[in-house]
Amino acid sequence: MTPQIQLSETQTTILAAACARDDRLVFPVTAPLKGGAVGNVLKSLLKKGLIEEIASQDDATVWRVGEDGTPLTLRATATADAALGIETDDDAEPEEAEAPVAPRRQREGSKQETLIAMLKRPEGASITEITTEFGWLPHTARSAIAGAMKKKLGLKVTSEKVEGRGRTYKIQA
Repeated sequence: MTPQIQLSETQTTILAAACARDDRLVFPVTAPLKGGAVGNVLKSLLKKGLIEEIASQDDATVWRVGEDGTPLTLRATATADAALGIETDDDAEPEEAEAPVAPRRQREGSKQETLIAMLKRPEGASITEITTEFGWLPHTARSAIAGAMKKKLGLKVTSEKVEGRGRTYKIQA
């Protein structure tokens, strides 16, 4: 039995996108990373054997140039499928071999779960309601919405000014 490979959310996003492509190429990277972060994540995936370098056929997908001058790109390996829990059958059609990545499970009763439930209510939640519920300061509540809800979980959070309640935030259910 192969030991379970621990992946960050960004690594999982990059691998899942590559495994979903017919050519299994890592590029273009769809994860929202800045600066050298992409390189660091990809080096980590290379080290774990989840992606491999191959000769590039397209200048837009070049990862680096090899010592012999060959442009190289990155491709997901079969180990990536196993790490993501994707079952593959060599005789299956490509569409059948692809499986969606299971979303991260949340612990029951967590603050994140409670905040999501508050934001999914038809009336949404105001900063005052959130700070009262969790005992947070207003800047912490706004940070949780922008960071955890929008960036980390990718939820679409909208806000509007409501008379008598102030700014309210909502997740469309």
